[in-house]
Amino acid sequence: MTEEEKRSYILELDEKLLKGGIILSEWTTFLAKDAEEAFCLGANLASILAAQAAIESHLRFEHYDSDEKKNSAFHELIENSDFPEQLKNDLHLLRRYRNKWVHVKDPNEDLNLLEKPSLFEEEIEAMAKHAMRVMLGVFYQKQFV
Repeated sequence: MTEEEKRSYILELDEKLLKGGIILSEWTTFLAKDAEEAFCLGANLASILAAQAAIESHLRFEHYDSDEKKNSAFHELIENSDFPEQLKNDLHLLRRYRNKWVHVKDPNEDLNLLEKPSLFEEEIEAMAKHAMRVMLGVFYQKQFV
């Protein structure tokens, strides 16, 4: 996807999902803006990481008011949310994919990455697109009119 196509994709998601107003914390807004900008500029892995951080920030801001719950792991925040099952599944997919890149078990096992980088780039771009959809889906769960 080109930068223009990616910007159009985000706008289409906004038009499809946003029917009212939402409230986001400043942290969430900053992270989401960075995620979208990284996505549009082709920094797909960065967009995935920033999207997950924005989602986690939003879950802590919007859904959990006790200090005990604010210290929950991302997995627990997802599980304890009142989101539809499909959105929870999408969030877990994003979480697991992000973990795969953040918690590399053996950085010396890089032969596939060196020999076939396009396979990884295509996969990462597809997941970045997924991350944008899931991030906006989370933000737009509780709208007011």
